[in-house]
Amino acid sequence: MDEDLLAQGLPGDSHGEARHVAIAVLAGVLAGLVGSLFHLLINVLIAWPRWLERVLDGWLLVAAAAMVTLACTILAVFMVRRFAPEAGGSGVQEIEGAMEGLRVVRWRRVLPVKFFAGVTAISSGLVLGREGPTIHIGASIAAALSERFRVSELERRGLLAAGAAAGLASAFNAPVAAVLFIVEETHREFPYTFRTYLGVAAAAIASTVMTQAILGDGPDLPLLATSTPLAWLPAFLLLGAVLGVVGMVFNAAILRAVAFSAHSQQRVPYLYPAAVGLVTGALLILLPDTVTGGEDVILSLATANPGLGVLLLLALIRFVTTVACYSSGVPGGIFAPMLTLAICIGLAFGEALRSLLPDAGIAPLAFAIAAMGGLFTASVRAPIVGVALTLELTGSYALVLPLMVTCVAADLVAQWVGGRPIYSQLLDRTLAQAGIKRPAEASEPTGLG
Repeated sequence: MDEDLLAQGLPGDSHGEARHVAIAVLAGVLAGLVGSLFHLLINVLIAWPRWLERVLDGWLLVAAAAMVTLACTILAVFMVRRFAPEAGGSGVQEIEGAMEGLRVVRWRRVLPVKFFAGVTAISSGLVLGREGPTIHIGASIAAALSERFRVSELERRGLLAAGAAAGLASAFNAPVAAVLFIVEETHREFPYTFRTYLGVAAAAIASTVMTQAILGDGPDLPLLATSTPLAWLPAFLLLGAVLGVVGMVFNAAILRAVAFSAHSQQRVPYLYPAAVGLVTGALLILLPDTVTGGEDVILSLATANPGLGVLLLLALIRFVTTVACYSSGVPGGIFAPMLTLAICIGLAFGEALRSLLPDAGIAPLAFAIAAMGGLFTASVRAPIVGVALTLELTGSYALVLPLMVTCVAADLVAQWVGGRPIYSQLLDRTLAQAGIKRPAEASEPTGLG
């Protein structure tokens, strides 16, 4: 049996399978280590506004914060544009393109730029998540190991997927969602064999073990909610329909803003990211809940019980800041900001429902948690991942049924209104800029993401 057949994971090649899994485990350990360090650095540096508050106050504090975030944004954009243009944004689309053979993971330049520019941008207060960079970092580590151990092309693609899963598992302490993300989001690109699938699972497990050893265990966003009556399911169905439309609009706004940012860069370099950084820095002092990735905002909103008007205003502002910050060109993901936006919408939906049915015992938090999965599904078009990620993040396993109803409804409505997966659209744009024609079947949605 020749090596090409063995590389495809045919029965009887236990040595090859063991070798592949061992490399995947190593990728997972390294991704968990680097991802945890990435997380820790951001957590330490994001406290800089409090350091400023010790020496400044009033409008002088606002001006200083605005200048700090502006400087960090410009520095991050410079690092990306000067050394690794593909390191901007999330990076998920780059991994999908590499698995299709349409992009190349240049790990030597992506790893340092994604790490240091990502820490600089996210810790500055920009509305970005750490999961996109850690996915890209994990896949870059896997690319380095693929080169070092000289694996076959099929195994290389499998290890890219394993590294990406390890990165997501490290970002959210969610190994099941990480594996499902590869299965559902990259189902067209991922080379399904026993060997590669086992490698993805092994990498996610190894990364999670390393992450928990460094950062601790338990859900990242503990929002325990009790089970809901079956009579409420139509309300969750309606919530999913609303989120399906919001997700389509959100994706369209991201694409338009990215195009505007690129056009602005050609006319007046660095003007757009400078403006984004300036406004974000000011908001960090004036309206702190409207900026940053939002993990702390999610936890505070879940207990603060703000009014309907405040929630709607916060959702509107965070929609704009998320789109603006992502399109600025710095490294950063949209998962965490999207989940924060979803919490605002879900709480607002629950509050509105409670005002209409004051005696029904409506719990807005249940709708907020379901909205997290629903908006993720509407944008990424991956309902199974949306359910699993929300459950692992919050620990609210009692909401499995309403969460599934919300995610399925969001996916169906997003499909009906013409929505496409955000990462597929971003990859299409990247390939178009590079003059690469993507196969038509690879860019068409299936209804499941």
